[in-house]
Amino acid sequence: MNWSFLPNLITMLRVILLVPLAYYLLLPDYKVALIIFFIAGFSDAIDGFLAKRFSWVSRFGAIMDPLADKALLVLSMAILAFNHQLSLPLFITVACRDILIVSGAYYYHRRIGPYEMLPSLLSKANTFVQLLLVTSLLVSLGYKNMPDIYLKGLVILTFITTIASGLHYLYIWSKKMQQALTPNKG
Repeated sequence: MNWSFLPNLITMLRVILLVPLAYYLLLPDYKVALIIFFIAGFSDAIDGFLAKRFSWVSRFGAIMDPLADKALLVLSMAILAFNHQLSLPLFITVACRDILIVSGAYYYHRRIGPYEMLPSLLSKANTFVQLLLVTSLLVSLGYKNMPDIYLKGLVILTFITTIASGLHYLYIWSKKMQQALTPNKG
């Protein structure tokens, strides 16, 4: 039996988990939301491991997996901001960065052609900090209050890495576009 579909199935299940996650965040029942958030995060680790370990990599998975991860974070942050548990300016900054990245990728794809979705090291650090912030907020709201200075530090770090990563992607996409549109001399 061919199990190569398994990573994509796990990714799609992670997308489906967005519905109960949103529901419990809106209630708000942060304990249950945290459990769903952890399950979604664990599923990301499993599908990534399976795809790499057994070479079950697909174009669908290469596109859908990071989108599912991004949807998990953006949805969580949007509802936490709606519930006044996360600053609205931080959510807007995160959303604008993501819109910038998706728009740049879409424009490049339409104007130049296919591209490989490879997150930069700075982008990976930003995603880690965002995950840490959302997880810490959910733990603090649902189980045990985290120190205020820790949460404020994470918010500041999230602002910094989000802006730096957005500017870095703007630089990368600008260079890619310039290289692709400049005639080859030689």
